[in-house]
Amino acid sequence: MSDPYKYNPFVGRRAQRRGIFLLPNLFTTAALFAGFFAIVQAMNGQFELAAIAIFVAMVLDGLDGRVARLTHTQSEFGAEYDSLSDMVSFGVAPALIAYVWALKGLGKLGWMAAFVYCVGAALRLARFNTQMETSDKRYFQGLPSPAAAALIAGLVWVMNEYGVSGSEARWLAFIVTLFAGLTMVSNIRYYSGKDINLRRSVPFMVVFLIAMGFVLIAYSPPEMLFTVVALYALSGYAMTGWMWLHRNNNKSV
Repeated sequence: MSDPYKYNPFVGRRAQRRGIFLLPNLFTTAALFAGFFAIVQAMNGQFELAAIAIFVAMVLDGLDGRVARLTHTQSEFGAEYDSLSDMVSFGVAPALIAYVWALKGLGKLGWMAAFVYCVGAALRLARFNTQMETSDKRYFQGLPSPAAAALIAGLVWVMNEYGVSGSEARWLAFIVTLFAGLTMVSNIRYYSGKDINLRRSVPFMVVFLIAMGFVLIAYSPPEMLFTVVALYALSGYAMTGWMWLHRNNNKSV
């Protein structure tokens, strides 16, 4: 039987080898694969498959953390691995998809917009990691990178569904890419949903509405998913505007 301990000459003692929890990191690896698959498909001109892969990565990314918490397998390695996976799936992949699909035709403006999105995702992830212990869990500061990636992927998917080429929608793609990149590093708050208690009983109508939501998405996935993500991306601005008006009204009283 192998020795579970290994001598560390730098600290002068025997240090225990640390294992890696398999289950949550399988989901993270699957999300990373989906992001890489999206890049490959974009380079091959299969933009619909690339967009779908981003949404798949988004679902898998939402599962790995929950699986880790449910199975009590959280680890520093898993947190770092998840951030690196997110950077590929929600930072590099959407920027490359947007550039190859539409922004390439804008020359320097195109790759600059793609870079703004990419660096916005990197800064958003770095800020999230450093403020994880001190921030209000009910809200995200800035648009979450998975939602920003879904916004770009949803746009590509919808345009492809209606036969609109990237060259025809290049300026729309430029605006959406810049909007997503800049909103990720903004101070605008977005509802996180982390305070929702899934073990709490809810009225029957809530379950019915959720079921109807799944039916609508299944009926027309590109339009419905893009609409949901776009509304969420705008919700932060709407909430900020409402809070600003409410604060000014209180001052005037």
